[in-house]
Amino acid sequence: MSISSINYSSSVLGAQIRNINQQLTDLSTQLSTGKLSQNYSGMGTNEGFAIASRAQLSNIDAYTDTITNVNVNINLTNTALQALTTIRSTAQTGAANTSQDLNVNGQTVAQNTAAAQFGSMIGVLNTQSGNRYLFSGTAVNTPSVTDAGDIVNGTTTQAGFKTVMAERQAADLGANGMGRLVQTQPTPSSVKVSEDVAGSPFGLKIAAVSSTLTGATVTGPSGSPVSFSVDLNGVNPNNGDKLSVQFTLPDGSTEQIDLTASSATPTPAGSFAIDPTIPNNTAANLNTALNTAITKLANTSLVAASAVTAGDNFFNTASSAIGTAKNNQAAPPAPISGATALSGTAPSNSISPGFAVGDTITVNGTTLSFVASGAAGNQLNVTDSIQTLMSKIDQITGTSKPSTVHGGSITINTDDAASLSISGSTPGAVAALGALGFSTLPITATQPPLRVGSSPASSATTLVNGSATTVKWYTGNDGPGSPRSTAVARVDDSITIQYGAQADEDAIRRQLQAVAVFGTFSTSPAGTYSSGQVSALSQRVAQALAPQPGQQRIEDIQTDIAMAQNTMKDATARQTQAKAQLQTMIDQAESAPPDQVASEILSLQNALQASYQTTSKLAQLSLVKFL
Repeated sequence: MSISSINYSSSVLGAQIRNINQQLTDLSTQLSTGKLSQNYSGMGTNEGFAIASRAQLSNIDAYTDTITNVNVNINLTNTALQALTTIRSTAQTGAANTSQDLNVNGQTVAQNTAAAQFGSMIGVLNTQSGNRYLFSGTAVNTPSVTDAGDIVNGTTTQAGFKTVMAERQAADLGANGMGRLVQTQPTPSSVKVSEDVAGSPFGLKIAAVSSTLTGATVTGPSGSPVSFSVDLNGVNPNNGDKLSVQFTLPDGSTEQIDLTASSATPTPAGSFAIDPTIPNNTAANLNTALNTAITKLANTSLVAASAVTAGDNFFNTASSAIGTAKNNQAAPPAPISGATALSGTAPSNSISPGFAVGDTITVNGTTLSFVASGAAGNQLNVTDSIQTLMSKIDQITGTSKPSTVHGGSITINTDDAASLSISGSTPGAVAALGALGFSTLPITATQPPLRVGSSPASSATTLVNGSATTVKWYTGNDGPGSPRSTAVARVDDSITIQYGAQADEDAIRRQLQAVAVFGTFSTSPAGTYSSGQVSALSQRVAQALAPQPGQQRIEDIQTDIAMAQNTMKDATARQTQAKAQLQTMIDQAESAPPDQVASEILSLQNALQASYQTTSKLAQLSLVKFL
């Protein structure tokens, strides 16, 4: 007789016991680890959400590391920029309030301070974060700026700013010290003043002349080179009659000389003596007074303007293209002006050949079209003036220094010499640009630094590219695009921030340039005009360091990087919330609640005890009892 049923029954109970034991083991593991399982297969149906959540947490951790590192760079950049604003304030105050007392080196205390501050600025602009130069744009492994001593004094093979400034001063003053003006007396009753060379970038430029001199004839300014004349015609002016001459200086500023006819003895400053008996003597006195006034202007304000312009030539990435235009007037032709028309029939105040309907030119990739009338947008009427064309070109290039027309010479200014490109798209436009003085196309700007083009400088008439022989002050990235875009970081799945900076940004460059000009310029301690030179320079430097409407300020750069920092702050706040929610999802999917696990263990322990008792009783059965 078989008793397999007893064995079968016993094996079922054994399996139950083994199952309960396994459950107890699993629950004990859950209780000790807090996790539902030690492998994914035991986690349940929600483990897919947990896996995705862990990936998101990993991304957030990466963003957190990025934000931490970027914040370090931004904080260092902002500290450097704040140091620059402090230097600016100190230098501006010194320039505005400087005493004209000169030391043995021909500088004031404020200028000596500025020289030291220039070195400080160089140190600030070469700030590093780790091995990254913060003001070099994408060239993070390259110092932003050259050594301060090399910038000012040059090296054994390249000229520094001091040399460029001296050359420019000599070129602007000219051999006679009159700002490249030539003064003569064509007749005993007249005086004539002219610029020495048409189209020269140097010296004083005659802008306007006005007169209340009784009986006098004033001619000009006109001609090429530009000149004006005053003829008293043998008639004495009245006491108090005045001659006024306005000049444009190399830095774009204007100065006016006023000379008043006077019968007082001694003759007051700013006046010329009337000879009551010989009018030609009065003309000679006017000639002498005008010569004295021009010489003083040239050796004070012009010298200061020359130093400022030398700073532009050396530091500024802005440059210009220059052409000398042809007028369509009958001979002798007058020089073109801003009012000269872009087309017209001879003889007329227009260029020849002029622009025709259908002509087009391209300015930095933007097309300008010429129409008969009703111009709109990027269109010009063929009857418009040269000044209208210049204004349209300036609008496209975005130059901070408007283009000019003077003495038959057109100067197209640009803030980015590397990008300027103007070309004619039609044969007529090419010919018209040639009439404006631009025979070589495309029109481009000379890359700075600019140097006086020939020797001796006092008779030079051109500026040339000096990059091969001149120290390059900025050594970081100088490619196109926003400086901010030179450093980009992703701080969230769909958010990137830009926080780059370059030492050649307009606000930084203008401050560095102004401080360098002020700290480098020196004059003769006992010179006749020394005090006037320093005074004129101080005024210009103080103005250059004062924030101007429409110009970038260092505070604008700080605002840009502050916005990037705020974006990261907002992203961090969102990520902190998301991280908490994701962790909750993971915990819900993977965690084993200790109270529930303990309760299940107790229940299983009771079931196991009962199973053991049942098994024990069944184990006591024998064949005799069964029978």
